[in-house]
Formats: sequence, C-alpha cells, structure tokens
Amino acid sequence: MLFENLGLAPELSRAVAEQGYEKPTPIQAQAIPAVMQGGDIMAAAQTGTGKTAGFTLPLLHRLSQGTAARNNQVRALVLTPTRELAAQVFDNVQLYSKYLPLRHSVVFGGVKINPQMQRLRGGADILVATPGRLLDLYNQRAIRFDKLEALVLDEADRMLDMGFIHDIKRILKVLPAKRQNLLFSATFSPEIRQLAKGLVNDPVEIDVSPRNSTTETVRQKLHPVDKARKQKLLSHLIHANNWHQALVFSRTKHGANRLVKQLEADDIRAAAIHGNKSQNARTKALADFKSGKVRVLVATDIAARGIDIDQLPQVVNFDLPNVPEDYVHRIGRTGRAGAQGQAVSLVSADEIKQLRDIERLINKPISREEIEGFEPDHVVPESGKAGSRGGQVNRGRGGNGSGNGGAAGRSSQSRGAGRSEGKRNGPSRGGRRGNGGQDAPRRRRSPQRDSA
Repeated sequence: MLFENLGLAPELSRAVAEQGYEKPTPIQAQAIPAVMQGGDIMAAAQTGTGKTAGFTLPLLHRLSQGTAARNNQVRALVLTPTRELAAQVFDNVQLYSKYLPLRHSVVFGGVKINPQMQRLRGGADILVATPGRLLDLYNQRAIRFDKLEALVLDEADRMLDMGFIHDIKRILKVLPAKRQNLLFSATFSPEIRQLAKGLVNDPVEIDVSPRNSTTETVRQKLHPVDKARKQKLLSHLIHANNWHQALVFSRTKHGANRLVKQLEADDIRAAAIHGNKSQNARTKALADFKSGKVRVLVATDIAARGIDIDQLPQVVNFDLPNVPEDYVHRIGRTGRAGAQGQAVSLVSADEIKQLRDIERLINKPISREEIEGFEPDHVVPESGKAGSRGGQVNRGRGGNGSGNGGAAGRSSQSRGAGRSEGKRNGPSRGGRRGNGGQDAPRRRRSPQRDSA
C-alpha cells in the first residue's frame, strides 16, 4: 500500500511526499483509514513505528473539511505525558499541515503561561498539551471545548505510570460527550483496558506487534562490569569505537548529573536531560545532541519520552531500569523506521534481578561480552544458568572500530561461573506542579502535574 492510496487530502499527500515517504508503516496503514472513518480507536504498537503520524495525518484530514477554530476554541486535543513528547507531536502536526489553513498550538509546564494564553486567543484546530498545564489554562478560561471533535491520548501507558489518571478524569469531565476518542499505547495492559472502559465507545482495536517485543533492527548486548568501573568502561567504549552520538540512560537525576561531569573529565562532551532541568535547558541539551555539539545525552526514563532522533546509532543502559518494560522503551529510541541500531547495557552484579526480569519479558537472552581490562569480580550469569558452571561469554577488547564494542572478541569460559546469583517506510514521529517536571516513579498514587 502507498500513502497516495489512503485517501488523504492532496495537501497532506504533498507534505508527506516531500519528506520522501511512499509507504505507510503497519500502524499507519491500519490507523489512518480507521481514524478517517470517525470511530473510536485503541491502537498498540512498539515505539518507533510511526504512531504519531498514524493519528496526526487523519486528524488533519478530517479537520481540513470543517470550520476552523475561533475564540479560544479547540477542535482536537492531543494529551501527552511529557513536554518533550508534546513538542515532538506538535512538530509532526506542523510538518504535515504546512499546506492547510489550520492553526495549531502546544502547551506544557516549565515555561511562562501568558504567551500560551495569548496564542490560544485565536483558537487551535489541534492543541497538543500535557495534562497539568492544560487544566491550568482551562481554569483560567483560556480554552473552550464546546467545539471539540476529537481527543487523543498518546503514550497512554506512560500517562498512567506517571500518575496522571486523576488529571485525565478531570479533563474528561469538561469535554463534550460527543467526540472521537483515539487511545495510543505501547501495550494493551489491564490498566489501559480499564482506562479505555470510560473513554472509548465500541473501538476499533489495532495491535501491530507482540506485546513488549523488541525490534529486530536493534542489536542487543551487555557488558558485565563492576559497578564502580561502569563510567570508565563507558568512556572506553565511546573512545575506542568512536561513538559520535549515544543516548545513555541513568536511573536517577543525580546519577545523570554525576555521569555528565565524569564524561566531560574524560574529554567527552555530554549533557543531561531530566526533570530537575529547566525547560530551556532540556530543549538546548536535546538540540545540541541532535546537531552534534554534544556527543552523549544522559537521560532519565521520563525525560527521554518523546526523544525522536533519526538514525540514532547507540543507546546505552548505564543503569538497568527497575521496571522491565522501560528497557523496551529505552532501546526503541534506536533502530527506528527500519534503520539499524545498537543497545548496550552495562550490568553489575547487583542488577541481576533486573536483568532476569528484562530477559523474561522480551523472551530471549541478551548476549554477554566481557571487555578486556574491565572483567568484573562477580559474574553476570547467563539467562537460566544462574548457579551452573560453564556459562559462555564473549571477551573482546571493545575497540575494533566497528562501533559494536568489540563483538568479534574470542569466546571463553565465563569467569566465576557457579557462584550464587547476586541482586524507513512511513514517517515516525511532566511532572508534579512546581517541581520543573520531576521524574516520577511508576504507579504513583498522587498525580504528577506540569510545572506552572
């Protein structure tokens, strides 16, 4: 199937063609016609598959056939869990609506509210928003929903994880009952289905990938290493393999800041992006990373949502996530739209439980490779072989110039085996009030709100 066969308005087809896209991705091929028909949608697809264009293109098509928004009116509302994702969706909307006479806006916390209120005076055909700032604007009567035609919940699973359920319920109460509802999520978890009961009516379900699967375009490996030597190993891999662009995940904000200082001391330009950073600092860090001014971007899970970088070659798990699903989201930042990518995890003995959970979730073992000079004192056993002898790991120098961390290393017996277990087809596309978008743990009882 080609984009030209989907029945999109000529202005949209022209904008898509200018981006060099001819064939829609699987989620786009199914979602675009379904959204254009006007019914409610529940769609699940792994990250990097083009979900954003899957709803922005058909929404723009439908809105182009109606009456433009006026006087603080909003015709379509897109809710996202983080500021970065809101900005990414808004960029997508602007890109594809360039030949349509429609108005769009994006609002989120961490920046002044008055300029946002002024932009909304003329109305918005599509408004992209984070929940907290949206409620602030509604309470100040800067937004009217009487002409709302469609609601989109993007990254609905993350919205729940961040504790936005109460804000979502408040928003739903002020929206007109008659509207189109689109729910997009990485998975159809029980919690998502519970949310859907009060949101969508007789929805079309679209699920184009197995739950929690990892894309085949991402090569996955892990390097066993003692916790105290992780940073030096990361610097070694960056220098030895000449990595020019790597997105590195840290479990905590303070850990991210500390790692940036250590990398800078090793002559590696780095920047951090997390909830304690101001919105301007987060925007600058991401822009510098995309332009190549910064070689390494260190991010926490919440802040990384919405980061969409074409041809991102490396994702590094400096710390394994506590929640295994986050591993899938992390490595989905690379290997997007059919491109090849690599995900490298630095695993210490105290992270074996997290590793076991991840391998159980993705239903396959992650290849182990020790780097010469960084062999750990404590073994990271192979999947399903904890406590057994003779587990195999590769041992490489981590500097073969191919960017794979020395994957061509020779095979040898695992050190310390037997010890007990320690603790491009189609287009692809925060936080509690007053905390500047602080990263939230999963399943928080109190909602996280956008900084005012």
